[in-house]
Formats: sequence, C-alpha cells, structure tokens
Amino acid sequence: MISFSQLKKNLKKDFSNLKSIKVALLGDTSTQFLSEAIRGTGYNYGFDFQILEADFNQIERQVFDQTSELYEYKPEVVIIFQSSHKLLLKYNKLSPSEYKNLAKNQLELIENINVTISTNLNAKIIYYNYSEINDAVFGNYANKTESSFLFQLRKLNYDLMLFASNNSNFYLCDISSIQNQVGKSNFFMSSVYVSTEMVLSIDVLPNISAITVDLIASIYGKFKKCLILDLDNTLWGGVIGDDGIENIQLGSLGIGKAFTEFQYWIKKLKNRGIILCVCSKNTESIAKEPFEKHPDMVLRLDDIAVFMANWENKADNIRQIQSILNIGFDSMVFLDDNPFERNIVKENILDITVPELPEDPAEYLEFLYTQNLFETVSFSNEDAERTKLYQVEAKRVVLQKAFTNEDDFLKSLNMFSVVEPFNKFNIPRIAQLSQRSNQFNLRTVRYTESDIESISISDKYFTFAFTLEDKFGDNGLICSVILKKENENSVFIDTWFMSCRVLKRGMENFVLNQIVKTARENGFKTIIGEYIPTVKNVIVQDHYLNLGFSAKKNYWILDTNDVKEKTNFIKIKK
Repeated sequence: MISFSQLKKNLKKDFSNLKSIKVALLGDTSTQFLSEAIRGTGYNYGFDFQILEADFNQIERQVFDQTSELYEYKPEVVIIFQSSHKLLLKYNKLSPSEYKNLAKNQLELIENINVTISTNLNAKIIYYNYSEINDAVFGNYANKTESSFLFQLRKLNYDLMLFASNNSNFYLCDISSIQNQVGKSNFFMSSVYVSTEMVLSIDVLPNISAITVDLIASIYGKFKKCLILDLDNTLWGGVIGDDGIENIQLGSLGIGKAFTEFQYWIKKLKNRGIILCVCSKNTESIAKEPFEKHPDMVLRLDDIAVFMANWENKADNIRQIQSILNIGFDSMVFLDDNPFERNIVKENILDITVPELPEDPAEYLEFLYTQNLFETVSFSNEDAERTKLYQVEAKRVVLQKAFTNEDDFLKSLNMFSVVEPFNKFNIPRIAQLSQRSNQFNLRTVRYTESDIESISISDKYFTFAFTLEDKFGDNGLICSVILKKENENSVFIDTWFMSCRVLKRGMENFVLNQIVKTARENGFKTIIGEYIPTVKNVIVQDHYLNLGFSAKKNYWILDTNDVKEKTNFIKIKK
C-alpha cells in the first residue's frame, strides 16, 4: 500500500489533464489529512478531486442550512464521515432507558441527511460505515442486550446496509472492514485523537482513501471487468506439462487447499459477473485437461470466456483476448505467480492491473482481499450470464473470419431486437449500463436507478431499450437511448450508450431508424445530437457524422424529412 507521504507528493503534480470532480467532505472529526489522501489517491486514478472540506463537526449545519457552503459549492459527490467515537459520546449522554434507541435515532438522522441532499443537490452520497468500538461495559453480554453500545453499533451498520440497498444514490464505504484488516491499534490512536480530533491514523489514510476512490471511480464508470489467469502455480500447484494431472496440487490437504479455496473465490467473481480468461504458456490440450478431468478443480471450461494456452508472448495473447472481448486494458486484471511474466505484461500493456502476488500461495487470498480489485456499485441477474455472452462472442469472431463479405456475415447471424420504453423490468439494467458504458457513450452522463425511473415517467422524454439476439444466443439489453423534447420542433439525444459487444453489427443504423421513426410520428422535424469527448469514447467521435448528421457549432443536426432509412440486417421482434 502506498504511504501517506507518497500521496502528499502527488498534490504537487499536474492535475490539469485529469477528469475534474467536485467533492464535498463532511466529517464530525478532523478530516484535513483525509482530504489530502483522497486527492492524492485520485491523481493515481486519473481524477482531479476539487474538495470542499467543511469545518469538522458541522455536518448537520452544512446539510440542513440551505445557505451553507455545501449548497453554494454544488458538489457532484458528498462524502460523509460520522465516526463511531462521536456516536459513543452521544450514547454516553443518554439515560439507560434511551440506550436502545441509539441506532434508530442515528439512522433517522442519516435518512434525513440523504433526503435533504438528494432533494437539493444532484450529488452522489458516500457514507462511511461505523468501525467497531467495544466499551466493555457489558463484556460478552454486549452481544445479547440492546442496551449495549456494541449491540447498537452493529445494529446500525446492518440497518445502514438495508437502507443503502433501497436508495440507489446512497453508497456505503466499508471502513469497518479496513479496521478488521489492519487492527484497531493501527486504525485509531487515542493519543492523537485527544489532542487533534483526528480519528483515523496517518498510516491508515491510504487504505481509507483507496476504497473511497475505488467507489467514486466505479460510480463514474472506471472498474475492472475481467480477470486473466495464469495456470501453473497460480490456479494449481505444480506444472501440468511436467507433473501430469495426477500430481498437480489441488484438494483439501496441504498447499492444494490454498489453490482450491483460491478457485472458489474466482468462481464467486465469475458468478458476480467478472469475465474469466486464461493466458498460459502451455500446450492447449494439456492445459485444458485439469478443467475437464481433475475431480478437485472448482473451475471448469464453461467458466472461462476466452482460453489462450500456447507458447507465445503473454502480452501478445492478452492483446488477443482484449480484441475478442472489446473492453479496455484498464478493465483487466492479470494474475500470475511468475514475477518475470508479470513484468513483461506490465511493461508492454501499461493500463492493465498486475498485482504482485505473494510468493506463498497460502497468502494469495488474504492479499487479494486487501486490494479491492473488483469494486462495483451495481449487480443484476444478467451479470451472472456474462461469461456465456463472451463465450458466444468468441464464436462469432471465429465465424466472421470465414466470410469475406461483411454483409453476408451479418445476414447469416439472423439478428432480432426487442425495442421497448423504459419499464420496471429493464430499469436496473439500463442504470447499470449507464454507469458502466464508457466507449460507446456519446455524452457519458451517468444515471442512477432513481434517475432512470424519473425519466421513464416524465412526459419530457422518449425512452428506448434495445435487446439483440442472433443464432448464437441472446445478448440481452445492450443499448439505451433517451430523447429529450427540446421544443415543438426538436428532440435532443440526451443519452445514447451501447455495449461494445455488439459493435459492427449494424445496431447503430437500427437504433437511428427507431429514433427517426419516433421523431416523425410525433411531429418533430429536427434531431439534435451531441458528442462530449472523454479519454475512452474516442471510437464514437465520428458517430453522428457517419450517420448523416450535419455539424453546427458544438452539436450535430439531422432533418427528419431528409434522412433515409439506414441499411441493417436486424429485425424487430414482436
């Protein structure tokens, strides 16, 4: 973990080319060093956090006073740190009959904070949960009586999780787990607290700022989607080509247990929606043998989206994997036990994440737990099917190579799309795509579920959700468009994002045909588009030009009377 002094050095660097985000940090204890750590960590993630740090212990005044600096600043993200130590002071001042209401009253305050900020600011709320303090008044009986502070603290953290799960704009940052990882003596120093009002120790600030920035990055669409795995001494002990399938180390005994439990963790990632790939220097048939035949293998071939086993350079193989998946290298994590192979990949693919695995496989999991590599702000049923979608995409890539004419290939796919407005069934997936889509995203405006719900019932918008299926399978919901009624003659394409899995299949033309059809049917003569460039959406910089729009200042204009139906080979599925 990078040190606080190293993070402070980042503050002297050039932030001018980084994505700027306005952040407000509200704490009931001193947060000056935390603010510096978050800003320094942001630099490493490509963010320029412009941080409003309010005076400590002013959370309620900042939130409930509409004339406060918070509302004048208009942040995009509000970070709130209400510490366990100040909560303990509240508890200490209560009468014994009031002890049982501590969690309930604190949650009500948090709910009011959330409602007030959500109503008056278009900001995401990140709330630090409560690190544990056991005041030892009740001993072990604290776990059985609602009158104990420990009971109320744990109840509050549980209630907070339930509250966050029902409020899409409210995100929990789990600093309690950080205390569990580093130990309370490293997390909190009483001698520093009594003289400075600083709850978090200097040494733990990099950990706290890292998970905070992980969360913000995920909100803004920067997160890991793919785990690429070496095999020998990474997924199992030993070398399959030399030791044979009978002698590799897997199972419930000895070091084999470490590899088996490691595979269970990877399997859970796959079930959560992380794409699993293999990149190994091996003969493919030999490399696949444990997946097919070993009784203690947790992972099987149908868990792997792309399997690359050959004797080529691993960096080149990872580039091939990337070309099939069509995702950014910065969305990938590569795990390999061999330091030489790790360095080759890091030196040749700068954006990929390559953790320095411990030498002892028994320590793999505990190390990876601390890295928080796969932060996310959403989860849907479709995530669990992602591996199958990419396996099918690999088959399409193979088929395409058999055609010399692209139109013949597209016709052969036998594509269908369901086109429907936003509804209660597709809103979670649309919100997720809004958060995750980076490359094919014309304006990169992020919407939460509550935002999408509001748009879906507003008469100011037309909304479209598109699925795509072909002879290989169903890709599910892959594209969303939001048309905003500008005036009686014009509609504005507020949002157009699409999964990169379906690029180059004519979906762009198909979607435009539906937009034009809706505009004409409702009497709109002009469609206005806008492209807001980001580091990742360069692939759509000529999107409107290619579709026949004309440039006008910073916008693209299309006359609905002049445009002809765009050629594609996708049929509407009724």
